[in-house]
Amino acid sequence: MKKFLALLPLCGLLLWQACSNENGTASKPLNPNGDSELALLMRQMFEDSERVRQQIEKGEAVSIQVDFEKIMTAKATDPAKMQGPDYPHFAASYVEAMKALRDAPQAEAQERYTAMVATCMNCHEQSCPGPMVRIKKLVL
Repeated sequence: MKKFLALLPLCGLLLWQACSNENGTASKPLNPNGDSELALLMRQMFEDSERVRQQIEKGEAVSIQVDFEKIMTAKATDPAKMQGPDYPHFAASYVEAMKALRDAPQAEAQERYTAMVATCMNCHEQSCPGPMVRIKKLVL
């Protein structure tokens, strides 16, 4: 029994270490190759877009909380995809759509929001189709 009690703290430490990352949290990257700066940003953009959709549905004023302009400089999981002619064009379209949504009068928010979601779909159709299923959930 004494041996068991002596090993208990060690087992607890090993279990804690196995479930934690460097920050001491129990989260794991969604991407087996690690989460890039761009992947993390896009998850934030998705969450912010869900919140904005709810604001529009409730007739509330739109408030954008994510720094959407970082899409132009965030490091991608596969940097080669960002170096072609398409990504900068799609990213610039998204930034313009977000500015239009941010600055739109409340009466135009739904239309601007729909245009913003379309820019996401257009890019992902061309370069990274995986998130399209999730993006479709943003449609009003």
